[in-house]
Amino acid sequence: MPQFDVSAIRAWRRFRRNRRGSAAVEFALVAPVFFALLFAIIETSMVFFGDQMLETAIQDAGRQLYTHQLQDTGLSTSQMQAQFKTDVCNRVAILFACPIDTDVRFYPEGTPIAISDPIDASGNYDNSGLTFLLPPSGSNATVVVRGFYQWPLFVTGLGYNIANIGRGSTNSKRLLTATTAFHVEP
Repeated sequence: MPQFDVSAIRAWRRFRRNRRGSAAVEFALVAPVFFALLFAIIETSMVFFGDQMLETAIQDAGRQLYTHQLQDTGLSTSQMQAQFKTDVCNRVAILFACPIDTDVRFYPEGTPIAISDPIDASGNYDNSGLTFLLPPSGSNATVVVRGFYQWPLFVTGLGYNIANIGRGSTNSKRLLTATTAFHVEP
């Protein structure tokens, strides 16, 4: 039977009874999961808040088209488009940095409305199909106004990824989309 030093046995017993620092060790084990969950909740809430802010901006700016405020200014189509984008950007400037892409289309009365997704099959954002087409004066068209913003994500490295653009890359983003539609009365 091996001989143990009595002082070593006493030191071992004192070590086992000593609870100082146990809270710090427990916190070190739980903290990464806690903070990852906290940051994921914050990022998700910011994305939802940003999406709601973009939705409100598109509705408010679209109202200018509905009431013909923008069309009655005498500006060219490209100037109206620039003015419309500026108006949307001014409405969301507290949270977003422009550019915000807009898509304005009209559909003649009785025509089915076809809205395409600007995210291709590879998960890339393609804004080449976006346009600014207003109905001719006196038509009964339906106007669809859409806005798009590429929201940068930061928590994707922690295993939580709500990206729909560039998913899996270091440049993951969430495409925020807002849509409003209205029927133009002559």
